[in-house]
Amino acid sequence: MTGQRWWDVFFGGTVAVLATVNVVAWAPSEAQRVGVWVILAMLTVAYLTLGRAALQTGRFVLPFAIILVIGTGALVACSPNVAVVQAIAFPLLWSVISSTRIAIAANIALAFVIFLGFLLALGASPNSIVQAGMIEAISLVGSLALGLWITSISVLSHERKRLLDELTAAQDQLAALNRDAGVTSERERLAREIHDTIAQDLTGLVMLTQRTRRELAAGETAVADRQLELVEDGARRALAETRALVASSAAVGMAAGGITDALARLAERFSRETAVAVRVEVGELPALERDIEVVLLRIAQEGLANIRKHAGASSALIELTIIEGKTTLAVRDDGAGFDPAAPTAGFGLGGMRKRLALVGGALDVASTPRGTTLTATLPTGFAL
Repeated sequence: MTGQRWWDVFFGGTVAVLATVNVVAWAPSEAQRVGVWVILAMLTVAYLTLGRAALQTGRFVLPFAIILVIGTGALVACSPNVAVVQAIAFPLLWSVISSTRIAIAANIALAFVIFLGFLLALGASPNSIVQAGMIEAISLVGSLALGLWITSISVLSHERKRLLDELTAAQDQLAALNRDAGVTSERERLAREIHDTIAQDLTGLVMLTQRTRRELAAGETAVADRQLELVEDGARRALAETRALVASSAAVGMAAGGITDALARLAERFSRETAVAVRVEVGELPALERDIEVVLLRIAQEGLANIRKHAGASSALIELTIIEGKTTLAVRDDGAGFDPAAPTAGFGLGGMRKRLALVGGALDVASTPRGTTLTATLPTGFAL
């Protein structure tokens, strides 16, 4: 049952009680009894035409409040027995008037008018004044206390609803931000994976193709044939990496054996493609998280890719050790070196640092004219 239906039932029940009281109770005169009927009818019509609209839409509040106050006082003046009308008059004023201050003033006015009605019905004797004053004072205090309490509950309810709406909006916004952050993070992951695998393989293919052309131009068909085998092998590896990336599976280099075997295969393939001698030194290793092994392999791949493109080295060393609970991967070469502090346009060093940061690691770069060392350090037990 809605709030409006409750008020209809409450008002109708009160009118029925007042009608019953007017029939069975004593009245000062028959004219006053008839007056009660007339005023009850007037209040009922006012409620149906003005009061319900005031409760539902806030319209006709002032005329209804005036009729209710005056009609209630007139009822009591006709017959004090129907003073129970206060039970509906006080809460109705609180309900139709939105301003707390105006509702308090209306309740005071209603109590005063009922007080006057008592005096008109009972006479202005000292006893009547005291009795009527005490009754209305108690009624007014009770009405104000109940009204203010209900008002405070209503204010708290509206405030909680506002806060709940704001919280819901904030949660929706946070969910959208999380989705955007997830999309951005996935894009960055794909960019790193493509750069560290497919892009490096394609770079190697370009260099091998260029070398093959030179061999063919020089008439070295046997050497060119071996170079073409390397091109085919690189293309197959790039295709496998692409399929693994699409399937979001583990790195192709980790498909068989652990990080030690993967580094050995990487070094052997790099040496065949570039004629740079690459050694791999791996100390005693515990079982590592597969995600950690993938990170180490990607760092080694990127380190060798930089040697291929920039160093002009004749030899390189990949060294993997665990010291004091930290895994360290170093990639050293005897190339020309570079200035680590100089800005770079490539993705390599920045991509390595971001990849290591995701697993709590860091990258150190040391370079001289006699060679460069990349050192990646990360916690051994870190799991993504």
